[in-house]
Order: sequence, then structure tokens, then C-alpha cells
Amino acid sequence: MRLAQLSDAEILAIANPIMDNLMAGSTAIDHAQHTRDFSERMKAIVTPEHLHYICQHYQTVWGYFTGRELVAVFRRPASVAIVWKQFCSQQAGEFVAEIVLIEHDGRYLVDHAMVF
Repeated sequence: MRLAQLSDAEILAIANPIMDNLMAGSTAIDHAQHTRDFSERMKAIVTPEHLHYICQHYQTVWGYFTGRELVAVFRRPASVAIVWKQFCSQQAGEFVAEIVLIEHDGRYLVDHAMVF
């Protein structure tokens, strides 16, 4: 069954552990952990140096990622996008966290991710 044909609950059962790991790797500034579930396209973009720079910046300004709440799951022919409200430890208000998941060789991979 294609990823986009799964229910929201099934998609979240895949996406949440991936996002949890991605966020934990970001907090620890651990490139291998952070990029574990990345597509090759994403791995080419998020180098160890790039991750270090981005994480140091957001941790200084926002603090660390805390809770998140689902906003929506968007289905596309070859991917799904999941959007959450993201909260941070040193910054009031709500941020947006999102990932785009694709299927590749029997795995679900992150092909885009952003917090803003």
C-alpha cells in the first residue's frame, strides 16, 4: 500500500518516531542520528557543518524543542507532508514543524524537514 493511502493514524505511527529521532539528533547536534532517516537528497543538503550551524543558532534563540501537536497530514501522489505546532523551551508562541516522507526501497524517508 502506498504511503498516501494509509490512514492518518498509520502515517503518524510512521512519522512520529522519525520526527522524534530527528528532533533528538538536532538537540544533541548529532549528525548521524539526525539524518538517519533522510533521503539521499536531504543527506546531500544537511552536512555535519550545516547541522551544527543551524542547531547552534536555533538553540541560542529558541532553546530546545519541547512538545508538538498535529495540525494536518497532507497526501500527495508520491509523498505525505505532516505539519505540527512546535513549541520551544525559551521562546513563547507556536512554531511550525514539518516533514515530507517518501517511500524508497521499502523504507520511509524524510525528503524535506523544517521548523520555522
